[in-house]
Amino acid sequence: MINLAILGYGIVGSGVAEVCQLNGEAIRKRTGQSVQVRYILDIRDFPGDPFADRIVHDPDVIFNDPEIAVVVETIGGSGIALELTRRALRCGKHVVTSNKELVARHGPELIDLAREHAVSYLFEASVGGGIPIIRPLHKCLAANRIDAIAGILNGTTNYILTRMRDDGIEFDQALAEAQANGYAEKNPSADVEGTDAARKISILGSIALGHYIDSEQIYCEGISQITPADIAYATDLDCQIKLIGKFTQISERSAELMVAPMLLPSSHPLSMANDVFNAIMVVGNALGDALFYGRGAGKLPTASAVVADVIDCIMHLERIPHMSAWETDGPSVVKPHSESFVKILLRISRALPRDAVEMALSEYGVRWLDAHNNEEQVAVIGERGSLSEAVLAQWLEQWGEQVFARIRFF
Repeated sequence: MINLAILGYGIVGSGVAEVCQLNGEAIRKRTGQSVQVRYILDIRDFPGDPFADRIVHDPDVIFNDPEIAVVVETIGGSGIALELTRRALRCGKHVVTSNKELVARHGPELIDLAREHAVSYLFEASVGGGIPIIRPLHKCLAANRIDAIAGILNGTTNYILTRMRDDGIEFDQALAEAQANGYAEKNPSADVEGTDAARKISILGSIALGHYIDSEQIYCEGISQITPADIAYATDLDCQIKLIGKFTQISERSAELMVAPMLLPSSHPLSMANDVFNAIMVVGNALGDALFYGRGAGKLPTASAVVADVIDCIMHLERIPHMSAWETDGPSVVKPHSESFVKILLRISRALPRDAVEMALSEYGVRWLDAHNNEEQVAVIGERGSLSEAVLAQWLEQWGEQVFARIRFF
């Protein structure tokens, strides 16, 4: 019998308890051990809940119980969740989490702490919800150098962009619909401004590179400025607008990363991910392309990934630490965004002469498209592959409000 404690009885925490109960017999067959949720830590009471008798309010009850082998952290954030995770690891308990903020910001410290106390710190559910991606990267693709990762990593923004494309509605209306359906938080900024995706690509990139990548160093744009007009031009180009997180390895300790809305060709495998679904493409130097697809959020999909980590702990109790996500001997080098090359769609005012645009950027390639109205002109810039973000930024700043929109190509 393996006893576990859940920290936080919200959507994911309650899902973990439900999966452990629902699939208890299957877990026993696979591991040779039964799993029991002994405690659930929360500041609230849940009268009438099937697990109401497991609720505790004092974390000492958990940390002082030597029979608790695994602690599941589903509180979220990096406040009390960080404090309790540290305590659990120092008490010699394995920790499993779905908390991407905690992993992205404090992963090196917590991995070192787990090593020091000969336990595991696992976080499969922190990226991709129920999609298996971290374990495949670390284990199944261990014979590969991971050259690139690109993915639709946030279900909220993908739902919003899908609704804007399919229904022709504005961003604010699509966001309100996402909130009404439970796909977006009351404060959606981490999702719609790309912070959530940046944390996730930093975790995946850290595993791929084998060295920690700080999410704060990743250039990040969100989707709040995307309009139906942008969607219409994407359709003209046989593209879809998706919020993409990208990682490209440069050397053993350096990489190029970014998060931004991008024009993705409709023929690209990632484009099949709509609504709250996620899709992640991994390029290995031996395997080639591999695609991971599924629900990137939700109670039971995320709980499924959490419980998979619990099972991994149970099956390797005698040889811990069994998984080292990345080295913690200092951070990797993230290529400055200004040095990256870009191909971009610009919607600009007709008040800005075409000659001025071509004089500034013709050496990089300027291709004019048919505009949808008489107030703007539209161009694809940078098709020759030599336009740097620094040069582009210089001209965008000079042209100021005459630039209505800019969207990069994938």
